[in-house]
Amino acid sequence: MQSVDLKIICDVEVKGMSNVTPGSARLRIESLLDAGSFVEIGSLITARNTDFNMTEKKAPSDGVITGYGVIDGSLVYVYSQDASVLSGTIGEMHAKKIVNLYHMAMKTGAPVIGLLDCAGLRLEEATDALNAFGEIYMAQSMASGVIPQLSAVFGSCGGGMALFPALTDFTFMENTKAALFVNSPNALAGNIDSECDTAGAKFQSEETGLIDFQGSEEEILRNIRLLISYLPSNYEDDEVSELSADDLNRKCKDIENNIGDTAVLLSQISDDASFIEIKKDYGKDMVTAFIKLDGITVGAVANRSEIYDPEGNLSETLETVLSVRGAGKAAEFVKFCDAFSIPLLTITNVTGYKASRCSEKNIARACAALAHAFADATTPKVNVITGKAYGSAYLTMNSKPLGADMVFAWPEAEIGMMDAHMAAKIMYQNSDADTINKEAEEYAALQNHVVSAAKRGYVDTIIEPEDTRKYLIGAFEMLYTKREYRPDKKHSTV
Repeated sequence: MQSVDLKIICDVEVKGMSNVTPGSARLRIESLLDAGSFVEIGSLITARNTDFNMTEKKAPSDGVITGYGVIDGSLVYVYSQDASVLSGTIGEMHAKKIVNLYHMAMKTGAPVIGLLDCAGLRLEEATDALNAFGEIYMAQSMASGVIPQLSAVFGSCGGGMALFPALTDFTFMENTKAALFVNSPNALAGNIDSECDTAGAKFQSEETGLIDFQGSEEEILRNIRLLISYLPSNYEDDEVSELSADDLNRKCKDIENNIGDTAVLLSQISDDASFIEIKKDYGKDMVTAFIKLDGITVGAVANRSEIYDPEGNLSETLETVLSVRGAGKAAEFVKFCDAFSIPLLTITNVTGYKASRCSEKNIARACAALAHAFADATTPKVNVITGKAYGSAYLTMNSKPLGADMVFAWPEAEIGMMDAHMAAKIMYQNSDADTINKEAEEYAALQNHVVSAAKRGYVDTIIEPEDTRKYLIGAFEMLYTKREYRPDKKHSTV
């Protein structure tokens, strides 16, 4: 990394921001981008407001550094809020710099990365500051689905600022000093640090699902660079690809042992175990991740019933069901992948919907959103059924009727309405146990067996688990030229 002139950067005294290091806004950019690649835009812009003695306050760059550079040779636009300048508050010219950056990114088709550290609206500018917020919301909304948007929260991000990360595709959050909230935690009854810090990274990651990654500042900057390597520059960009030395026909030995923890399974089939999980702390029964297959970025959605720690010990057991959080998380991910033409892979092992009073409030809406996301997606879609695939929950997971281009299944997979024994009990409810067991065996053979589904065309090929990687690469290569269209309409309403 190039040396930085700290004398210039630190010209402004830090006031009221104990967690802010002078110059950190610029240093974050320098640490994020390839060495020496950053080109600043609008460095001489400052606040125009003269009310409340604003002319006497120094506001270099109006509290935000904007410009462009490269990450591993790929063009990106970056803005970094400087909390040492007017506490990083957003006023007219601050917003104008960010909006201008978005306009340039849209013209050139490159991602925008926002490094957030801001005390909110600039009170001295009142309605001008409110209008400034709105202009940024508009720019982010127009860029959605056109260029990837990433944000990282390093300090305060409250009130209307909380919409900034929510309007981006992926959000990172520093896990010790950063605060993300709409309403101040102090304004919420019973919200104390020892019980629940609603502004902290843990809450925003585990409970709201707003945060995709949490960690130290260094980890965040490193993971932003990693994520950028998986993403296309814009919606018209060809798929992200790179040369891979991993054998296309590599057998994945003992992959069936990882049927529960699909995060491990996905890394096993990916090129050189390349894998980056999205929202791993939220809706843990569903894995959403990017992997590489023959150098191509693939978005993966997978049911998960077990979680193993890095040492290989079972740390958590989950139900094989669709939950509100898991379905919602997957639906968002599918929509992103489709917007940027990233091929989709699903790993299906699900027996139904989560059954609880709390879940019942939103499960229908959440699973409908997931079904719609898969049905509406025109990107290549491949499904691998590894275990049980029961009922409409199975349909929701990228099934043939929802438009899956190829469906593979492992030999021990079960596909049907419900568990065979339960079906027999319903059909022969007045029979004895022996009769029910006998009929359950027959039902399993006639209706739930994977061969029965294959005979009806719901499964294209039954494959050995160890050959999964080979078949997936072949399927996505075959689907490379896929073209599919949907009815001409303004947009869907789901």
